[in-house]
Amino acid sequence: MAAPDRKRDETEELAEGTLVSHLIELRQRLVKATVAVAVILVALLPFQDQVWSVVSKPLTDVLPEDSGPISTGVIAPFLTPLKATFYVALCLAMPVVLYQIWKFVAPGLYRREKRFAMPLVVSSILLFYLGVAFAYFVVFGIVFSFIWNTVPPGVTWFPDINQFLSFALRMCFSFGVAFEIPIATFMLVWSGLVPIATLGKARPYVFLGAFVVGMLLTPPDAISQTMLALPMYVLYEGGLILSRILLRDQLRARAAAAESPPDGTG
Repeated sequence: MAAPDRKRDETEELAEGTLVSHLIELRQRLVKATVAVAVILVALLPFQDQVWSVVSKPLTDVLPEDSGPISTGVIAPFLTPLKATFYVALCLAMPVVLYQIWKFVAPGLYRREKRFAMPLVVSSILLFYLGVAFAYFVVFGIVFSFIWNTVPPGVTWFPDINQFLSFALRMCFSFGVAFEIPIATFMLVWSGLVPIATLGKARPYVFLGAFVVGMLLTPPDAISQTMLALPMYVLYEGGLILSRILLRDQLRARAAAAESPPDGTG
């Protein structure tokens, strides 16, 4: 019994050493990602007023020329542009952050998985930026114009800068994540968790669910909800098309395996 016990002890010690090495690797990757964000933040700090002007431009373009957003907090005029600069730095550093995550995960992937994983990481970054850009250049202007034109008579609408920043971050993050739907759909098909036929039959539920998600993630107005829900559904369809094109051999093999009788009996 001594030999099995020794073998078990060696296995546990090896597992502990592997865990420690993973933790060290994770710490190094987190440090590099943090340094990337910090470097960009330090570079942007001298221009935080210009950064704030760019961030708030969709709002200030709607307001009258002789007016702008207000500040109701004591230190909000200082903290809000600083927070906006930090979030912009984080957004700009996202490729480095995701690359560090990829470098941490990559050693545990098979060669076939790596072949798909890196393009998925790159496309995830591009789709997230596309979602943020769609919110900034398209959705903000429409939503703020709609709100400005529906202000009741006798009401003065000048948003607080801190509330505006929270709204902008929520919208940009919501659209950025929503634009990841093709990647999520592709991963479901690739992993085999959900058959592509099942995803195709779920279209009515996805369409309804997109509007429910839009209602939960956006302000309570029909325009912003619809502008989030419709791209989500279109991107879902795009994910199905992408899966059928890139995974056609894998889908054919699964279909053939499902049709063939077990154990070669007929």
